[in-house]
Amino acid sequence: MTSTEFHLLPQPRKIERLEGEAALPDMPADGTLPDVSTWDIEERIDAQAVPHTQGYRLKASPEGIRIEAADQAGAFYARQTLRQLAAQFADRGKLPSVRIEDWPDFPARGVMLDISRDKVPTMSALFDLVRKLASWKVNQLQLYTEHTFAYAGHEAVWRDASPMTPDEIRELDRFCRRYFVELVPNQNSFGHMERWLAHDPYVHLAETTGSYRLPWGEMASHPTTLCPLDPGAPALLEELYGQLLPNFTSRLFNVGCDETWELGQGRSREACQEKGTERVYLDFLKVIHRLVSKHGRTMQFWCEILDRRPDLLAELPRDAIALEWGYEKVHPFEARTRRLAEAGLRFYVCPGTSSWCTLAGRTNNALANLRSAAEAGKSTGAEGYLITDWGDGGHLQPLPVSYLGFAYGAAVSWATEANGDLDIADRLSRYAFLDPAGKMGQLAYDLGNVYLKCGRVMYNESFLSRLLTRPGTELWSKDPATRRREGTPTVAHMREARAALDEAITRLDEMNCGGPDASLVNDEFRYAARLLRHATMLGEARLAKGEDAGIPDLPAATREELRADLEHRITEHRAVWLARNRLGGLRDSAGRSERVLAMYADAAER
Repeated sequence: MTSTEFHLLPQPRKIERLEGEAALPDMPADGTLPDVSTWDIEERIDAQAVPHTQGYRLKASPEGIRIEAADQAGAFYARQTLRQLAAQFADRGKLPSVRIEDWPDFPARGVMLDISRDKVPTMSALFDLVRKLASWKVNQLQLYTEHTFAYAGHEAVWRDASPMTPDEIRELDRFCRRYFVELVPNQNSFGHMERWLAHDPYVHLAETTGSYRLPWGEMASHPTTLCPLDPGAPALLEELYGQLLPNFTSRLFNVGCDETWELGQGRSREACQEKGTERVYLDFLKVIHRLVSKHGRTMQFWCEILDRRPDLLAELPRDAIALEWGYEKVHPFEARTRRLAEAGLRFYVCPGTSSWCTLAGRTNNALANLRSAAEAGKSTGAEGYLITDWGDGGHLQPLPVSYLGFAYGAAVSWATEANGDLDIADRLSRYAFLDPAGKMGQLAYDLGNVYLKCGRVMYNESFLSRLLTRPGTELWSKDPATRRREGTPTVAHMREARAALDEAITRLDEMNCGGPDASLVNDEFRYAARLLRHATMLGEARLAKGEDAGIPDLPAATREELRADLEHRITEHRAVWLARNRLGGLRDSAGRSERVLAMYADAAER
């Protein structure tokens, strides 16, 4: 046996097969990874013997199992590797003798889970996720928050959202620390404040309540951005921070501040014209930094606004951590992080799972995006790697769809070179789905690539998902350059995608995953595949009718078929949602599909 035949997640940077075998205690009958805390293991913490923080050495031989680690975190990661080794060779009853030396490329390896686009997980689901991520050596977790923390005195904002409470945050923080995961507070503080500004007590803080132009050209009128010149804005943030931050032991704090779309189009127009929009943005960011510093925290912030003015980077507070985010495989992580490094700033690279606005993911894009972020971040000196998982479009994708991005991102952020070509389908089967046959990981991988079969490959979403969430969307772009880049879908494309989805649904009947949520995982992927299948039906019907055909133009029999099918899909959506998530937000999420359902019915009545 060679070292390449050890199938681990992440794959260690140094692994050597030795002579002989080590005794393997009895393994769990349900296929889960063993609890090695009861095993006879010689363990020693010695930072001089193991010079890399979080690093470890693991040796299994006929003489026994020995762990040397730089610190307690390193010893924990050694045990996670041992658990995976034991699971791989459980059927043999013995462990091949092996020597492993391992340490991380990125000191901080995190996941940011969106809990503000409708879906707030139950505490049980969060605990399960922490255990899973920690077993893959992830050591930070952020819950992206806009309005889903139960701030006292602001009940109107979160009343229907089933928010995280202070007690729950403290409980989750304690749980995370048991698994060497840092729970980092997160509260967007400039843009993406629409859930606040929609209410009368806060609307006076908005940059504008009139119409404004979005970066991609569309007009909007609902306010999303605080006015940086209004003294009430920092006063509100100070109150929120005072309630939120005492519940966390982490000294980091992500204040967001991305996508301030209205800035310069409303109350700050004159100041932006005089000083420049980025200067006005930076001035308010410094105000936020002072508030964060008062609480003894280090500010993290999304830095894309200042990408347009690299000359301003030198003015950023030296202790702030810039978060360079980008979610396409072509995102220029290397160039942008090099500018941050040259400015002497601390920074993370922040790729994504590519799960949102897709239902089943965009596998190829996700893997390329995650890998390029790791390679660029390692090259330019990023101190952290944050995998983002958003919920745009009603958070329709089930959580297990994101496991591919979590797992591969965890692997390349731990040891970039050793894991770049990792067989992620194999590792998903073993360590996400506990599938002894090795099939479920491949199904998740393949289902996540159905987006490539649709004839139109879009930025930050899939064409099939867009047909469902924005049913009035054009079938292809009227802009010739965009159309050449994205492609032109046809009836044949819709049928090809549907055939792939039908095959995936059939394959789900053959799955034999382990763990307590095995049946739920199967239901979640089946729901995603069936809803995507519905999108192919809608896409085919519109394409067959003509270039500009919408739902009202479809034949009555077709509309009725679509209506009946979508009713079933909405029922499935509610069922899988409530299996891992709280009730709050479900009405808004399901409402997107119900609006399409109403369009089918309204058209039929004409």
